[in-house]
Amino acid sequence: MESKAEGLLPEECRVALNQVASYELNVSDAYVSMTCYYTEDKETPAFLTFFEDQAERLDIENWGTGKKAIESALQLENTLSSLLQDLKALASRKKQASLARFMKKFLDEQIRNISYLEYQLGYQEELEKMAKNEGQDEKAAVASEASGKETPEGNTARLPTQQVPSPES
Repeated sequence: MESKAEGLLPEECRVALNQVASYELNVSDAYVSMTCYYTEDKETPAFLTFFEDQAERLDIENWGTGKKAIESALQLENTLSSLLQDLKALASRKKQASLARFMKKFLDEQIRNISYLEYQLGYQEELEKMAKNEGQDEKAAVASEASGKETPEGNTARLPTQQVPSPES
């Protein structure tokens, strides 16, 4: 005897819906892990709130740099978005209009999530560039100090002068 739930959606749609739900749990676990990793930092990154909002379960791993965590999150969100789009297309093919409309809400959320993560990734890349440029400027200043050449800031570095005793002393 077929249950009422089994009769509401075709088997293919139920399987796809279960895959999306399973993947969503995986994504949630990853976000919890990212959240736990970064809550120990003294300076909380701006994207931590996003991870906390997305997280639901606990699983701690090493996520590396903020950029690496955001790249991982972006990959998860893109995969989830693809699964949701596939499910919506399947619902349309199977003439499941209510499921297709229901999926639109989740796809809209995915667009917002992906846009936010892309923005944060760009921001992290800018921070890395600035840090790299500062490091290069410092190295150039040290090198020019030793050679007496002009630094990128326009100052002329000078070699330290040494007091040479006069022959009279």
